[in-house]
Formats: sequence, C-alpha cells, structure tokens
Amino acid sequence: MNFWQPKGLPWQSLATLARPTAPRERDRPLHVFLCLADHFEPKRGGAPAHLAQDRVARWRHDYPRSVAGLADSAGRSPRHTFFYPAEEYEPDYLDLLAEICRQGLGEVEVHLHHNDDTSDHLRTTLVEFKEALHHRHGLLSRDAHGEITYGFIHGNWALDNSRRDGRWCGVNDELTVLRETGCYADFTMPSAPEECQTSTVNAIYYASDDRLRPKSHDRGQTAAVHRPPPSEGLLMIQGPLLFDWRSRKWALLPRLENGELHGGRPPSIDRFWLWLRAGVTVEGQLDWRFVKLHTHGAHEANTAMLLGEPMRRFHESLAEAARRDESLRYYYVSAREMADLVHQAEQGALEPVLAESRFGIH
Repeated sequence: MNFWQPKGLPWQSLATLARPTAPRERDRPLHVFLCLADHFEPKRGGAPAHLAQDRVARWRHDYPRSVAGLADSAGRSPRHTFFYPAEEYEPDYLDLLAEICRQGLGEVEVHLHHNDDTSDHLRTTLVEFKEALHHRHGLLSRDAHGEITYGFIHGNWALDNSRRDGRWCGVNDELTVLRETGCYADFTMPSAPEECQTSTVNAIYYASDDRLRPKSHDRGQTAAVHRPPPSEGLLMIQGPLLFDWRSRKWALLPRLENGELHGGRPPSIDRFWLWLRAGVTVEGQLDWRFVKLHTHGAHEANTAMLLGEPMRRFHESLAEAARRDESLRYYYVSAREMADLVHQAEQGALEPVLAESRFGIH
C-alpha cells in the first residue's frame, strides 16, 4: 500500500530515501555546510500590527545575544537567512532585519505566497520587491553584470504551479520568471509529506522550465564537478529527506526527517547525523555535504526554540563532535554562501573558500 500517496510523495522517492550515504574519501576532512532557511512571516496567523512588530523586534534584540560566543570550524558565528514574504512587506520590519544583517549574522532573501497569478504580475512583484530590499534597506547583492540577485522560497511549497488543484501559484513558467528576474537558486524543497514534493530528493540540480506545464523542477540535471549547468537551468538546493527509524509513529512507522526545525522538534546531534546521511552534495565532490534546514521563525513556539537553550545546545554539540573527530569540519553559511559553495564544488575545489561577510562584520 502506498501510504504516502494521499500526501503526494512519489513512490519512486521512497527507494531514494532508503539509500545509504555514498562513500567519501576517508583520508580527507568532511566539510559540512549548514544553512537555516527561515520562512520568516511576521504576520503569520493574521497577526495584528503590534504582534507582527513584536515578533521582528524580538529577533533584532535576542538573536545577536543567542549566538554570542559560538563559532564554527572557521571561527564564524551562526548566521540566519530570513526569507521574507513579498506580500507582507513592511519597511519598518525590514529595517530591523537589516540591522541583524549588518552585524554579519544573516541575510534576507525572497519568499512569496501567491494564488491565481500570472507571469507578468509575478515578474513585477519580484522585481519591485528585490529593488525595495536592495535600494531601501541595503539588502541582497548584485552579480558580475550589476543585476540584483536573490534566493527564493515559494509559499505553500507550490513552486511552478505544482499543486494538483492549481492553488497557491498559477504560473506554469515560474522557473523562467525567477531566473530572468535574478534568482540565483531556489531553496523550497523538500515539502514532504505535502503533495508538492518532487520525485528528485536529496539533490542539488538544475531544473529547466517547460513553460507550458507545471512542476518542471520535478527532475533536472544534477550539479557535478566540471559539468557545465544547462544554459536555462535554475539551481535547486534541496534539504534532507529520509526516514528516521529511531523515531517511530505508533511504534511501527518511521518518522519522516525533512529538515524542519520547530518547537516540538528542535535540532539535535542525532538529527545532524541523519542530515549527513541524506548525502546532499555536488556529484564528484563527496567530501562536501550541504545541509539546508528550514523553519518558520516568526512563530512564537519556534522563536523560543531558535533563540533559546535548545538551539544553543545544538551548536555546542556540534562543536563537541568536531573536537572529538578532527576530520569533521562544519560551517555556518547563508543561503547565498551555500549557492556560492555549490559553484566552488562544481569547479573542482578541494577546500572551501568562505567569502567575507558582505556587511564586513563576523
């Protein structure tokens, strides 16, 4: 019986979830890149203005203190990537998040919830929002051609009109619109157990758009060392998706590990080993592992976990694991830095080069 099918996880994904991690070169260090992609929604749940403001202000006040004294294998502090929803734009909220970014503790990228949209309207929405983030708040970066670029997470997981009922998007050529408006990578997946989950799991790959059909990102060309990406491909960076046999529902079925952090399931060192087992990497560079996690950090229960003792314990457990195993090196990276590291791996780099924070502070 396909007990996943009602939620839409394809049968072909199940075999992939069960595969062990590919072997790596044991005489080399294992470099692990950790990115926390926050679907940061201050107005979540229809919050009134004063509550939404308080949610953002708490992050501005408490986040720098919550990570004080913590450092990864390169001596860099944790950093948080706030994927802020374009439809919730409030200049005052972005000013507060920009203050966190100017301390070198994170970056802001683009999130969007939309429904029954059109390609032209979507294009206008994305361009206007990225320009506001950059020109008004000093956020986002420009590429070598001077274009403002951004990372993206789709609201309700419905990237490229991937829901069967067509809700929460409406744009079959969304990947094209994203790429043409400066999106450097998408970080939406995984969405399991929701129906928008792709057949491709635990992967970094390039999706080429079929402009007339939905869910073009279901499959694509795997990112690989010395393999040029397709000319019209959009980089897709997925988080881990696999079964957790140590945690079972009804003492029988394994729980699904999808990299989500929330108040009822904080990060732990045991989950960290599972994330590594997912083996998300660039083909041919097995000594580098990419761990993209996700959360909804403006929700109070999650905020308390992320800014409190559970998250700090996780950071301290990571440091202890690295002290015990000299081959383990872990790095806190933003979404933009993770994409840059993917490109370094594609070029055959053996040692990662972590760029200086563009805000100049660590």
